[in-house]
Amino acid sequence: GDPKTARLNATTNNREDDLMDAIGNAHADLMAGFTTERDLGGYPPAMRTLRRAIEEGRVAGPSLLIAARMVSVTAGHGDVNGLNEEITALEKPERTSVCDGVADCVRATRQQIHDGADVIKFAATGGVLSNVAGGLGQQMGLDERKAIVATAHQWNRKVAAHAHAAAGINAALEAGVDSIEHGTFADARSIQLYKQTGAYYVPTLIAPATAVAQGRRGDLSAASAAKAEEAAGHAVASFKLAYRNGVKIAFGTDTGVSKHGDNAQEFALMVGAGMPAAVAIRTATVDAAQLIGRADRVGTIQPGKDADIIAVAADPVADVSQLGRVRFVMHRGVVVKEDGRATAFPG
Repeated sequence: GDPKTARLNATTNNREDDLMDAIGNAHADLMAGFTTERDLGGYPPAMRTLRRAIEEGRVAGPSLLIAARMVSVTAGHGDVNGLNEEITALEKPERTSVCDGVADCVRATRQQIHDGADVIKFAATGGVLSNVAGGLGQQMGLDERKAIVATAHQWNRKVAAHAHAAAGINAALEAGVDSIEHGTFADARSIQLYKQTGAYYVPTLIAPATAVAQGRRGDLSAASAAKAEEAAGHAVASFKLAYRNGVKIAFGTDTGVSKHGDNAQEFALMVGAGMPAAVAIRTATVDAAQLIGRADRVGTIQPGKDADIIAVAADPVADVSQLGRVRFVMHRGVVVKEDGRATAFPG
């Protein structure tokens, strides 16, 4: 949630520190009532370890699907950007997710599967928090996109595309992705493609809202602050357009930009942009379970499912902010929070 601290930690933390941070973040999200999450780009060894520890009940956190690293082209959102030559040279060899051309993008996608990916994420456009040459614009060729999607689907992995600019959204949808993350500058063609392909739109409204606040505090680079301002208003407009036109929407927050544990603020932003609270809740339960391919395990309360249940003190349909004050959390049949107090700790 604090970009300045994150930049400092990147030069002082060891990988073990990152794992400890991840354990704390997972606990915060679970206590906030989020019982299943996708991690779309963490450090693979740490996220594999955390995913397994949660599955085995050794650490309290949401059931995790991980993407390993985000697949990106050279100089794109996901490559090493904005660092001096020495640090870039040290970081580059780790970026096995960076690819150029069809064969290399097939390799990068398979590498993420090798590294434990349950889902593949790629950067169809630039991003707010990276200083890439193309800004928020499209940054991957048609053949590269198709190669990533085809490879992922061959291995029964769904594909999430980070996309801001309309050209990037539309190109990713044309390539057959399962979801668009952010979808900031959607146009009429985007809506047509969402409906035609059945892909989900994951709005992450809290991310640009948080980035705007960070930029106004002086916590971002000038380029990132300007992109955040540009993205925020368009994100809300795209959300209204998509909802009005019946696009399939799944809840997501891009948490890590915002603070872990504050995830439920996304509900208020969705409701503020015109979505009824009951529909917003459905996007985070039934619809999200469909998107991630786990509708047989989570998303509804039914016999034989994982018994992931939360409770609040008052009707969240009448007051969606109640979801930011979760009183009770059960994860896979185990009570981990009761009367507003944690009964399970990180380790």
